[in-house]
Amino acid sequence: MAFQKLYIGRKIRDIREASDATQAAFAERIGISASYLNQIENNQRPVSAAVLLALADKLHVDIASLAGSDSDRLLSALAEAMADPVFDGFSVGLQELKLVAQNAPNIARALILCHQSFRKNSEQLASLDASLGSRTGVSDPTPYEEVRDFFHFVDNYVHDLDIAAEDLALKLGIGEIESGAALVTHLERQHGVRIGRTAADADIIRHFDPETRLLTLNPYQPLSTRNFQLAFQIGQLEMEEAVEALVQKAEFRSAEAREICEIGLYNYFAGALVLPYRPFRAAAKDMRHDLELLSAHFGAGIEQVAHRLSTLQRPGFKGSPIFFAKIDRAGNITKRHSAAKLQFARFGAACPLWNVHRAFETPGRIIRQLAETPDGVRYLCIATEISKGGHGFRTPQRNYAIALGCEISYAEDFVYADGLDLSSKTAFEPIGISCRICERANCGQRAAPPLKRQLVIDPHHRTVVPYNIQ
Repeated sequence: MAFQKLYIGRKIRDIREASDATQAAFAERIGISASYLNQIENNQRPVSAAVLLALADKLHVDIASLAGSDSDRLLSALAEAMADPVFDGFSVGLQELKLVAQNAPNIARALILCHQSFRKNSEQLASLDASLGSRTGVSDPTPYEEVRDFFHFVDNYVHDLDIAAEDLALKLGIGEIESGAALVTHLERQHGVRIGRTAADADIIRHFDPETRLLTLNPYQPLSTRNFQLAFQIGQLEMEEAVEALVQKAEFRSAEAREICEIGLYNYFAGALVLPYRPFRAAAKDMRHDLELLSAHFGAGIEQVAHRLSTLQRPGFKGSPIFFAKIDRAGNITKRHSAAKLQFARFGAACPLWNVHRAFETPGRIIRQLAETPDGVRYLCIATEISKGGHGFRTPQRNYAIALGCEISYAEDFVYADGLDLSSKTAFEPIGISCRICERANCGQRAAPPLKRQLVIDPHHRTVVPYNIQ
């Protein structure tokens, strides 16, 4: 396999500054010249394999972490923003975007935020929203979008919470004994919390009364959901200080975003407690990421397992890089993360050619797809429909689909690749990210023309797409 050129000057500079070394001293330590190190840090030259090996040997740097996908996510979001027609007067190439994402990530994030604000303002103007001009901050990202981006740019991995959850799981024997019993015992002994049941007709999943120390759970929810809520409650009681520090560091724009992020972080802790990192990573590898086997082994739901797989990003001990998304029937992506090259669009619905939409047609089944994006990267895609609620005739049921997958080079790690012809080009279906930024000109499922291409309308000629794209 050819060595991929890595322009990671900022990361090298951060490593050097963390060791409190000058360029000359640092260069001498890893066996290169100071001028070469200067060129590397300014992304004028790529990092060689010899330099990577020296960093691993001399400084115990995790090489895999240097080639992480954080810049890929930032580059994808930046490229999508620059595709907006408002930037038509600027011809910005991919290499320039890479330089900004790698050398000045804060400027890149600021530009993305400005573009996001511009879009929201434009949408408000277009719809003549009555709240335009009020003090509600219409041009700001919503609290949920702020929190979504927070998890997106921390690689969907929160180290302090993950380590604390794994340590507690080991202490409680999670994975060795029935999780629910261990969690209940811990709440009772360590925190004096009693466990009760909600009324049969209640739509409450969890309720905690700090005064009486009574935690009530809905007995009609699946066992995996009740165990998760027990773990969530432990997180609230034991991780408040750590969560507060993380939220303060994030510098959210609103109180709502801070509160939403706190819930998200407690959810993260709960997932890491019922699916502790090292045992779960080992089981995922042994079971070749079989969602149903992992679900049965840990007593967790399919969605919990799939989401946890996307968080296996511990430096030096990562799992297989996957993408994960949660999609409603309208195609809206309500949860997303990618440790692979595939990056989800920040605006608009998911590509209609993606197999996740077909999951609604086959409830209860896991469906597979070999797919190729316009950049030529190929993926193994897995999707299944999830139903929640519905316990009782009048109880509404929630339906959505989850999707996960990996680049084809990792497909052998997944049981879902068995029986598929990974070597056949015709086996891969063309998919995109979203219509507004997809460059495929002849897609019969196109819902909107690409932003950066000129349209040609011929009244005497009609194809599947009602316009030609130049």
